[in-house]
Amino acid sequence: MTTAQSIRNSIQSMPTGELFTPANFAGAGSRASIDQTLMRLTQTGSIERISHGLYMVPRLSRFGLKTMPSPDTVANAIAASEGAIIEVHGAEAAHRFGFTTQMPVQPVYNTTGSSRAVQFGKLTIHFHHVTARKLVLAGRPAGQALAALWYLGKGHVNAQTVRQIQTRLPAEEFAALEQAKTSMPAWMIEAFRQFEQEGSKNG
Repeated sequence: MTTAQSIRNSIQSMPTGELFTPANFAGAGSRASIDQTLMRLTQTGSIERISHGLYMVPRLSRFGLKTMPSPDTVANAIAASEGAIIEVHGAEAAHRFGFTTQMPVQPVYNTTGSSRAVQFGKLTIHFHHVTARKLVLAGRPAGQALAALWYLGKGHVNAQTVRQIQTRLPAEEFAALEQAKTSMPAWMIEAFRQFEQEGSKNG
């Protein structure tokens, strides 16, 4: 079976809207032949090029128009292609928890991968490299809370901040956040200590 045939067969078995990269076909042939096949399939409309090195099996809306995946879906696919962990940027997370009314105009994500900007339609998705300890809870509500705390920073995080997060997180997610103290800086741990101390007084 040729490289082109192998790739076509693989793509035909994918559901519409599925995102993939050339790495999905690593065993089908050389990188040059894989890229050439994907370019031809893009030209014929069999697949859609979303961004550099990222493709999708076209999905049509009920009006016959191609629908695009969300920035989150694209960001996760890009992260997976380089084995990185991502989470929404702290500014977006702080907005979701009600700490600020400001939010990024373009989608921004913290990542353990490389810092870069990826063009996606009219949007530019930004990836900002951070240390792994800032993403220990990535992919869940507690991870967004942690991102918000890191973004707010020392001097702006206290017992009241932690209390506000508690009111907006499910109990199990807040418990997961508390259990991640080993990855937190001293100033963040102190805010949780004050929160717990106030809770014991009120109890």
